[in-house]
Amino acid sequence: MGLLDGLLGNASESDAQEIQQELTHLLATGERVEKAYAVLRDLLVFTNKRLVLVDKQGVTGKKVEYLSIPYRSVERFSMETTGHFDLESELKIWVRGQTDPISKTFRDDKSIRDVNRALAEYAL
Repeated sequence: MGLLDGLLGNASESDAQEIQQELTHLLATGERVEKAYAVLRDLLVFTNKRLVLVDKQGVTGKKVEYLSIPYRSVERFSMETTGHFDLESELKIWVRGQTDPISKTFRDDKSIRDVNRALAEYAL
């Protein structure tokens, strides 16, 4: 179900230990992955210190952008759920020093609610 969810644009919770191994080169000493969600090829990773957005680019996904956001820099965030005609949910995160929010699109409300709850746990 996780692979199918990812292909459809639904966030699926990923194994934190597996993501910990994948991001070893990026994590600080004592930093650990606590929750991770996959959306298509991208990841939203919640560590004990920060939020890491992993954006795999290109056809092969070999080029990767890692955006690190310390929780103290999250000013606010919003969640827009699906409607009758609008079938996509949207999560927006405003980061200190940026005028435009970071925006992530989801295909179902359960997925975005799980990610929103995790963001609330760590950023508030």
